[in-house]
Amino acid sequence: MNPNGTSEGVSGKALPEPIAIPRIRPTPRRGAERPPSRSPWFPSMTHPLLSPLPLPNGQVAPNRIWLAPMTNQQSHADGRLSEDELHWLERRAAGGFGVIETCATHVAADGQGWPGELGIFDDRHAQGWGQLVAAVQAHGAWLVPQLFHGGARARGDLTGSTPITTVDSADGSARAATDDDLRRVVARFRDAAARAMTAGADGVEIHGAHGYLPCQFLSTTLNTREDAWGGDLAGRARLLREITRAVREVVPADRMLCVRLSPEDFGQLTGLDLGESVQVARWLVDDGMDVLHLSLWDALAPSRQRPDVHPVAPFRSALPADVPIVVAGNVWSRADAEFCLDAGADAVALGRSAITTPDWPRTVARDGAAPVRPPVTREHLRAAGLGEAFVDYMARWDGFVSA
Repeated sequence: MNPNGTSEGVSGKALPEPIAIPRIRPTPRRGAERPPSRSPWFPSMTHPLLSPLPLPNGQVAPNRIWLAPMTNQQSHADGRLSEDELHWLERRAAGGFGVIETCATHVAADGQGWPGELGIFDDRHAQGWGQLVAAVQAHGAWLVPQLFHGGARARGDLTGSTPITTVDSADGSARAATDDDLRRVVARFRDAAARAMTAGADGVEIHGAHGYLPCQFLSTTLNTREDAWGGDLAGRARLLREITRAVREVVPADRMLCVRLSPEDFGQLTGLDLGESVQVARWLVDDGMDVLHLSLWDALAPSRQRPDVHPVAPFRSALPADVPIVVAGNVWSRADAEFCLDAGADAVALGRSAITTPDWPRTVARDGAAPVRPPVTREHLRAAGLGEAFVDYMARWDGFVSA
């Protein structure tokens, strides 16, 4: 922030501000945070991974083991919560995961990325969200919806509309978002966050990673716009920053606001620079972010752009010490998770290992057992709390489900 209270890009260019959203970070209401545990099970854990995680807003998460947000395709076609989705998430809460993140849940009907995706774009979803929050919190865990818009990766065959993105796609499958489109997207994220708060969620996460809409705007290869939503880093980061500010407006100071980022190029996702991502994270703290979630794909590997450092290191050096960093990517064993903490992370988010080992915090983190590794049988996945649609989805992952 400069002395005038406006944000500047790396080049010094002022960030355009047509949307009037307060930029002052809410004062934490210490003492108003929720109890770190609603279950007698959490205090029995002693491993550092199982220790409480304080947040800068005064909240204290039950432990440092999160369920990563994962596509599972097992909700109803209209976005309502299904019994299978509820069972999958509640099973992980019962297994000791301190923070339960939902799958990416679309904030707008035109942002849906796949069939069976959980939605939070309409009031008809409210009953399911209330049920889900209550079920997860009954086990002492937090429930955190991941707010998402697919952008160019939305499915027009599901939504009935042409997906929006940075610029017109060469094949006509997506169109350039107008200024009004982007204002609506910001409003949809805000409204979705408000629904989550009404349901009693412990916080929300904004999905700014994996090449979805906010990430499309961050990418230098995908975002070649020449208006105020493109150009230098300040312009390319504008959408994510506007979303973060709008969400912070409706998420009280005593509820977590987390943002997930892809810090650098990976596979087909290009145009992301590690140094730029660090600057974006700095700005997001100014905009009200409490927790940074880095999706690393392989959290045990060094940075691809800077092989001499772990990708967490530059973020840890740049951000305030009280802003936790969560990492995800190929974390299977307790030693893997300990490596991440040693590298500078404050918590780990488990994906595939949480699928195969629903009691990972108890059996692996606390007791030191080995996680269940693929291939696993369909029956194992059913017993682990996956619905049939999720089992079928995992069967499409090479080598995950045995024949």
